[in-house]
Formats: sequence, structure tokens, C-alpha cells
Amino acid sequence: MKRRRFPVIILRPMGMGGESAATWRRRISTLGHIPRDTFILLLIIARLTTAACADDTPSPPRSPTPQPPVQEGSVDTAEGAGMDLAVISSVMQASLAFLQPRTLENYQIHDFALWGLNGLSALDPSLSIEEQHGFLQLTATQKTVLALPVPAADDVPGWSAAITRILDVAWHHSPAMRSTGADGVLQGFFDELFNHLDPYSRYIPPQAAVSDRNTRTGGEATAGLTLGMDHHTIMITAVNANGPAWPTTLAAGQIVRAINGRPTESRSLDTVNAWLNGPAGSLVRITVEARGRQTTVALHRASTPPETVFAYTSGKHVVLHITAFSANTAEEMSQYLDEAMNVPGLSGLVIDLRGNRGGVLQQAVTTSALMLDHGVAAITQGRDPQANHVWAVQGGDMTNGLPIIVLVDGRTASAAEILAATLADQKRGVVVGSATLGKGLVQTIGQLPNGGELFVTWSRVLAPLGWPLQGLGVMPQVCTSLGEAALDRQLQDLAEGTADSKEWVTAARQVRYPVELSHILTIRKACPAAIGTDSDLDAAYSLLDNPVEYRAALTTIPEEESGPPSGG
Repeated sequence: MKRRRFPVIILRPMGMGGESAATWRRRISTLGHIPRDTFILLLIIARLTTAACADDTPSPPRSPTPQPPVQEGSVDTAEGAGMDLAVISSVMQASLAFLQPRTLENYQIHDFALWGLNGLSALDPSLSIEEQHGFLQLTATQKTVLALPVPAADDVPGWSAAITRILDVAWHHSPAMRSTGADGVLQGFFDELFNHLDPYSRYIPPQAAVSDRNTRTGGEATAGLTLGMDHHTIMITAVNANGPAWPTTLAAGQIVRAINGRPTESRSLDTVNAWLNGPAGSLVRITVEARGRQTTVALHRASTPPETVFAYTSGKHVVLHITAFSANTAEEMSQYLDEAMNVPGLSGLVIDLRGNRGGVLQQAVTTSALMLDHGVAAITQGRDPQANHVWAVQGGDMTNGLPIIVLVDGRTASAAEILAATLADQKRGVVVGSATLGKGLVQTIGQLPNGGELFVTWSRVLAPLGWPLQGLGVMPQVCTSLGEAALDRQLQDLAEGTADSKEWVTAARQVRYPVELSHILTIRKACPAAIGTDSDLDAAYSLLDNPVEYRAALTTIPEEESGPPSGG
């Protein structure tokens, strides 16, 4: 049965002003309820002027990214393509301007520039950059070939010009650089620069950036069909719930006979897939055959994000496996939850986040709102005022308080950890599995004039109770990585009203940023990270089938503190 579209209304964010996160948590708890059939997600964001807070979601710079000027000064050599100095200059200016106000720690343009220029030595060991007596000196084979005055520490145009000039001169003196090519030179510059920051900040070159954007947004417009071959016959094997084919009669198992009147017989799968693609909004007519009868369906192509939610029923339980958080994950979840509530005798939901590496932060927040009446979902804190958000939700719990189990493992990361932490801290679900990865840093994305992208970490994530996700991760309330005997003992104790995990869960909730690594490792040792197994599902079903166990596991979460979380 095809899923009904569930309405979601996004309200304009309201400024948090100078009030603390704890004040907002108390205020949200007093908000009235909104009917389920008009579910509303309310994002309360501090001083937000652009929708910039995201985990792997594009964020425009405060001013428009400069476009490359008319090509001039490009250098052609016998080895490889020339280096377009106009493009190099515009990329440097855009990237330095984007980095400076956004990084978690306060660095000067001077720092970024010298870090990146040191990448020349990785491309060609005969090259080196030194700052001496107010000059930047470029040395090639132990001979100074260029000396430039050091620009002011935060002079973006000055440093952009200096970097471009240095790269130009180095290019002429280095066959290794010329063989690497201009794209390789930029990659080397940014790789060395980001080596001085965190593991998640990075430069994505143009071709890879296009691929990444297509993954997030759906890329080229298509019909939303997956095709396959069966004895030289092209068939529909899947219909993407996010695509334009979903509301139609097209279904898996139908034979594809023609696209826009062109027969598919004797055509390759690649050819027919290419026929399905085209400009967004354009019309495509698909002729299919099922049970000896042919029909033609006309639809308008659209960009189709990949499906990220998959569901199945196991007895009295519905399992929802979320593989990632892309542009449509929350809407997919709302559709599945709507159907799940019609399952006869449903006793609980299992949200499987094992192996989920994250994705769009807003999608994790919106997904949590589908299962919460109101409350804080997450808090993000950074140096840039636009990174400081309290992500709060008010809506309608589509499940009417149905018990929820969240499965996690050592590969669960980022936005997936945010969802798990939110449901646990709000006592809306019980987390089962092992310690998660612990990626609690949020990236914002700047698009560069050459088509590349900068992923820059600009905020830390705090769970609703104020503890940091970075490094610590989510500690489960029922641990499955200690072996079957330990798991059986935990479940037996829960059935008697005692939670073995209370000590490590409480210890994790008491952590505040900054925290010593040794302390984090001590907490995580209580339930070490591991890859999920069938024991996770067995434990989930046991908790859902035994309300006493479930309620006992919920009690491991301490009550909310009255004061705001520290850090920032």
C-alpha cells in the first residue's frame, strides 16, 4: 500500500535573544499541544539570519561568493594544462572569507594562508615557504625565488593575492606541480590547511562536489524508478517513495515497453535509464506491461533524493531502518509512522540507526519531532553567532506515546546520534546497542567559484540535557556489546525494576564541555563500541513485550538540570 503524504509545516524561527537554553527548555514545556493532523515543527534558533546550521548541508556565505573574473594571466606549459590565476585568486578570496568567521577556534587569515602554502612541500619537497623579517619567502631547490611583504593578519584580498602569486611562481619552478595540475595544487593547499583543524573540515573538488550534492538533493531530474534486467527484458524493480512515480500506478514487477514512444526492446539498461532522465519538470511517458495488459503513465520528472527509510513488521512490532538523513528523511518517516499506526495490535516501534553515518542535522531534528509533543531536540554552540541554535520542537506525537526502541552501534554517527540522544534524553525511547561513534561537530558548506566546496566545522552539538556528543557519543541504556550473558542479566534485572546501565548513563549525562579524553574513555569502556548483531533486535523485542523492563530502562535518564549547559 502506498503511503499517504503527511503535512508538515515549517514555521519561521524565533530569536532566542540572551536567554539560556534551560530557559527555553522550561518555556517549551509549557506550550500547548497541536493536533496531529496539522503537525507543526517549531525551530527556535538564536539570532538566525540564514538557514545555515546543518550537518553536511549547503550554507551560503554572508555575502555572495565571488564568481571567477574573465580569464587572464593563465599559464600554459608543456606539461599538463595551465593554471588559471583568476580562478585561483577568486577561490582563495572566497575560501578565506568563508573560513575566518566560522571555524570553532579563532584563527587569523595569516594562519590559514601559511598552513595551506606549506602544502607546496608535500607536492614538491624542493619547495618551501618561510616568513622572515616581514617577508614571505618562496624557496625552490634552496634558492629564494620570490619575496613578498607579509599582508596584515586578516587582510583577505592581500593574502589571496600573495597566495596566488606564490603558487604562480612555484608552478614555473616545479615540474612536479605542473604534472599535478591546477586541481591537484588546490587540493594540496586545502589538505594541508585542514590538517590543522578537525577531522571533518575538508575541501571537496568540483567533480566530487557535484556528486555529493546529487546525493543530498537527488541530482538530475528523473522518474524515480529503479530498472533491472530479467531475461533481456527491462523491468521496474523499485519505485522511489520520494519520486514522481510514487503516486502513480507504476510498480515493481512491471515490464517497461517504451519511454516516450521509443521501444525498449533490444536496448541496454543504461540507454533506457538515460531516456528516463531529463530537465526538471519535463514530461516523460512510460509504457509498461503487467499481466498481458499495456498502460502508459505520464509524469513530470523531478530531482529524487534516495530513499533512506525502510520498514517491515515483525509480529506486534514495526521496525523502521533509517540508513541516512537526507533531504526527505523526515517526510519518509512521517509516511511510515502514519501507516505503522494502522498495524493491528502494534505494541511498539524499533528505530534502527545501526550503521547510519548521519547527514542533514535539520532532518534528524524534524524526525524527532514526529515522536515528541514538545521539547529541545539539540543545542548547537559555535563561535559564529549564526551557529548558536536551540533546536526545539512543538508538534504532535504521531505515535501517541507508543514505546520506542532505538538501535545504535559503533558506526552510528552525527545526525543519527542526535536523534538517539534526543529520544533518550526526552525519555521518549530506550537506546539499545553499544557506544556510538561520537561525532558531535556540525559542518556548514561554502560553495566556491570553481565548483568545489568547503566543509567547515562551526559548532558543537549538545544533547537536550547539556552533554556533548563529540567524542563521548550516545551511551545505550541496554548494552549488547558485553556478551550474551551480560545482556541476559541486564534484561532480567530490568524485569525486576533495576537498571544495570544507570551508572554509565548518568555519568555520560553529567559530562560538560570541555572534558578530558581519559574521562570519556572511562565512560565508553562500560559499553564499548561494536558492530550491531541480532542480539540488538532480540533485546528490543524483549523490552517492547515487557513494559516493566521498558519503564525501568527509561528511569536511567536523570531529570533535567535547572541551569543552562556550559561550554560554547
